[in-house]
Amino acid sequence: MLVSSYDILRDAKKRSFGYPAPDYFDYDSAKCFVETAEKLNKPLILSYAQVFDSFFPLEDAADIGLYLAKKAAVPVVLHLDHGTAEEYVEKAIDLGFTSVMLDASTDPFEENIRRTKEIVKKAHPLGICVEAEVGHVGSGSIAEDSGVYTEVEEAKRFTEETGVDSLAVSIGTAHGVYKNVKPVLNFQRLSELNEVLEIPLVLHGGSGTGDENISKCVKNGICKVNVYTEFLLAAAAALKEQEGDLHTMKAAAKAAVSEVLSHYYNICGE
Repeated sequence: MLVSSYDILRDAKKRSFGYPAPDYFDYDSAKCFVETAEKLNKPLILSYAQVFDSFFPLEDAADIGLYLAKKAAVPVVLHLDHGTAEEYVEKAIDLGFTSVMLDASTDPFEENIRRTKEIVKKAHPLGICVEAEVGHVGSGSIAEDSGVYTEVEEAKRFTEETGVDSLAVSIGTAHGVYKNVKPVLNFQRLSELNEVLEIPLVLHGGSGTGDENISKCVKNGICKVNVYTEFLLAAAAALKEQEGDLHTMKAAAKAAVSEVLSHYYNICGE
């Protein structure tokens, strides 16, 4: 069934657990994620990122996501991940996404507030949840300067002025593959953010962060953990080990991807 993320994430925050949010990039990946959630009898936050649009257009992603979500035996949130342009986010809303992210985290702080408020104004009357980001989660490396971390007072002001439903925070994770480094997370900052913010917190760059780090994040207020790269790596490894026809190889990749998602449910769960 297709649902909003509001109640799911609020319940997770109240009870100090979280959900993985896998990014789907075609029909097979979306179907695998939904089937895994059904097998575990868990809600699913099915995410699609704007960066995929060049090879998997938003319209196609919406059709596939809505079709699978509506017939799923578990609650499914259809979420737009890292929408960077208002027009694109608004298009996702019009196409039926039940949760959207406007990522204006690289803009000046005041501009991030202004742009996010406009999306909230359009989304909330339609019952659609909005995620935003304060601080910035980069790619392929660890934040070495605390200046890139989410500032507590900025996050507090941002949530109060925009009315967002969840907030992605920067505490030391990175998107993609970590390059010869291990993530060192600022749990003190996460704890401070969780203490002052009433809305659910989101961790981007979950892949490669490590089970212990993820588990500790969830216990300290992270309610949604974005995962993408780890699915690609698992599928690629399975294909290297598998010989056979196309159907056999696709089945092996699907099993590997499902195993990764099941593992994330386990480390994020109640």
